[in-house]
Amino acid sequence: MKKKGKRMKKVLFISSTGGHLSELLQLSPLFEKYDYHIITEKDEANKALKEKYGKKIDFLPYGTRSKLFSYIFKYFYLCIKTIYYYFKIKPKVIITTGTHTAGPMCILGKIFRSKIIYIETFANRNKKTATGRLIYKIADLFIVQWEEMLKLYPKAIYGGSIYK
Repeated sequence: MKKKGKRMKKVLFISSTGGHLSELLQLSPLFEKYDYHIITEKDEANKALKEKYGKKIDFLPYGTRSKLFSYIFKYFYLCIKTIYYYFKIKPKVIITTGTHTAGPMCILGKIFRSKIIYIETFANRNKKTATGRLIYKIADLFIVQWEEMLKLYPKAIYGGSIYK
């Protein structure tokens, strides 16, 4: 994809389903500025996204830690598919609002020199998320949506609410 004679930067937007995806989709005005791709978990609520984004969206398996035994196998499969999608898309930048779906992609991206931008969820005002703790150490840019979170993540940038 080109914009005015030059190649557009490949940007991967990734998150789990639900609130994290809702936050990620608030960034949709950025999509037209990049050669973008979206990855989220496959569930009933996301069916319409395939119609809207077509080939620009892919899905990872949905898993919940409340069903730990099956989650272990689904998470292993998620990691394998993550490797496949990373090399298929080859993003220069990975932007995520979390959670466990995004962790393996960010780690893989860091290994292969993609820039990692993590936006800590709006749902947490004074507590770190598990994925936030993991990605904080490797993120090129770590953004929080509450000023109080700067106490927990001192190298973060306060970006304010992602919601319009």
